[in-house]
Amino acid sequence: MPKCDIINQKQTRFLVLVLGDKYTFCEFELKKLTKRFDNIDFIEYSNEKETRTRLESLLSNKHYHYIILNSKEPIDAKMIKYLTKLQFRQNHKTKIISIELFLETFLQKCYIPDDDRDLNFLSNIRAYNAFELFLKRTIDYFGGNVLFLIHFFMKFYVKKRIDEESPGEIYFVQKRVGLNNKEFGCIKYRSMILDAEKNGVQFAKSNDDRVFKFGNFMRKTRIDEIPQCINVLKGEMHLIGPRPERRHWINIFEKEIPYYNERHLVRPGITGWAQVNYPYGENAYDAKQKLMYDLYYIKHWSLWLEIKTIFNTVAIMVGQKGV
Repeated sequence: MPKCDIINQKQTRFLVLVLGDKYTFCEFELKKLTKRFDNIDFIEYSNEKETRTRLESLLSNKHYHYIILNSKEPIDAKMIKYLTKLQFRQNHKTKIISIELFLETFLQKCYIPDDDRDLNFLSNIRAYNAFELFLKRTIDYFGGNVLFLIHFFMKFYVKKRIDEESPGEIYFVQKRVGLNNKEFGCIKYRSMILDAEKNGVQFAKSNDDRVFKFGNFMRKTRIDEIPQCINVLKGEMHLIGPRPERRHWINIFEKEIPYYNERHLVRPGITGWAQVNYPYGENAYDAKQKLMYDLYYIKHWSLWLEIKTIFNTVAIMVGQKGV
């Protein structure tokens, strides 16, 4: 797949045409894209003749800067030839790109197919190399120690507030799955009532009635995750990475979401690219969407992406818009 930088993102107002429905954009993604593009049109891809007729009708009134190939079926050879000629007709001002490249460039997420038969999808999804791992662990060391100091002084106030609303343990240690699919004890400030799972394992939801008032505040500001600095300093987690999940949910997601285990190529994080880009998740669809962001983070990791995620996390904490 071509690198994302082939598209000049400095020009921010364009017309876009999406051809096909392999990937369906959710509402908040469309809102995000409309801030960048003047207009986004969608047409179905049926056969070459019908699709070409629809294209000609739209092109007679508009000049599209991007045509996104988003078809579930392979594009007909005649259609490819037509689109290639279209680029010349528009003096190369129309760029024809795949939905995969479009998502990575403008939404910073990796497309995940509906099944796991496409091994090309795994290209460039790999663990960090030695230098990248050194940089991440350096960030972990300094960031983890700063969070540990915050945690040391904060825990007394947190204990007081938890005791007022839901007397009991201040910490909640839960088995989560991390690097190489191995479990570890993930530490959090307790934000739910003591018998939160008396009816069995279930997704945490927005406005979850199992969460007490101060627990809700901790979740919104994400300070309930701060004790995981201990996991970071122990080498079980990174400061930034895919959020660790429970084995129960992973067993379900592995069956429903292709390549779900790819997120375990790296250590999990206290916060991650998915957490600063996607709202609260409550089901397998949300888990798949978050995986797209996690895989983008792994595939395109850089020091800049690490710093950007940290700053976005702080902004969310200050704005109390946690998910």
